[in-house]
Amino acid sequence: MSAPRPRSGSSEPVDGILVLDKPAGWTSHDVVARVRRLAGTRKVGHAGTLDPMATGVLVLGVNRATRLLTYLVGADKEYTATVRLGQATVTDDAEGEVTAAPGAGTTGRDAVEVAVAALRGPIEQVPSAVSAIKVDGKRSYARVRGGEEVDLPARPVTISRFDVLDVRAARAADGTDVLDVDVVVVCSSGTYVRALARDLGTALGTGGHLTALRRTRVGPFALEQAANLDVLGAAHEAGRPVPLLSLTQACRAVFPVRTLSDAETAAVRVGQRLTASGQAEPVAAAAPDGHVVALLTDRGEAARPVLVLDPA
Repeated sequence: MSAPRPRSGSSEPVDGILVLDKPAGWTSHDVVARVRRLAGTRKVGHAGTLDPMATGVLVLGVNRATRLLTYLVGADKEYTATVRLGQATVTDDAEGEVTAAPGAGTTGRDAVEVAVAALRGPIEQVPSAVSAIKVDGKRSYARVRGGEEVDLPARPVTISRFDVLDVRAARAADGTDVLDVDVVVVCSSGTYVRALARDLGTALGTGGHLTALRRTRVGPFALEQAANLDVLGAAHEAGRPVPLLSLTQACRAVFPVRTLSDAETAAVRVGQRLTASGQAEPVAAAAPDGHVVALLTDRGEAARPVLVLDPA
């Protein structure tokens, strides 16, 4: 990734997107706090949390780029994961207490493949009870940890890909014969992969939970371009800045691009409308020199600036 740098002696803030490989054991909040220190700014946010157990792509916005995060939260996501069949846990992952251990020693790969196929496409998914969804103003996980039973309503999600990579017989620490299933999942925003593991176990007449989860992509941002937090820390100690994608690079990666004339650029920079772009999704409006000045959305026959990144 190319890194915009402040001019020598300048204290001007640097704006951009940081694609990070979140390490295991860190909360997303921990990562944001660390990047705030590395980037020297309080204005850092993320475009979709990862559980502490999970690793992989976490997209962060720095300074003005935090305004882009609203448009990145809804991006589709890709994961690799390991589902353990034969045990259920209170959290639907390995961090929670085992609540049932019926085992899965007699479950074959063919049965797993059939159950996985039934969970592809548009489905109604009940989120994990230990989630950040609010119930009457209080986080669901807080209610569960307080001893309450929480019933969350199902919500529509789309599972574009759910493929089995490998199946291995194993024995859990408590002696239960289990089946570890490596999978790849591509899904819409709002999907709980933990809930997929739970539902796969239920479909097979046993329990299911995640033992590993790695996010490999958020929208166009992939693991291959993700920075390592330890490497960033060492670079910071050496006086090097955090490597960020510029606002223009990020917008060009995420949105369709509409190239404006000089007159249209001037109009957009003061919030004026243009003729409709003909796109259902937001469009990155680029000045003649290529840099993105705003995001546009169509409203009837006009395109309206919904985010001006380079105001007059």
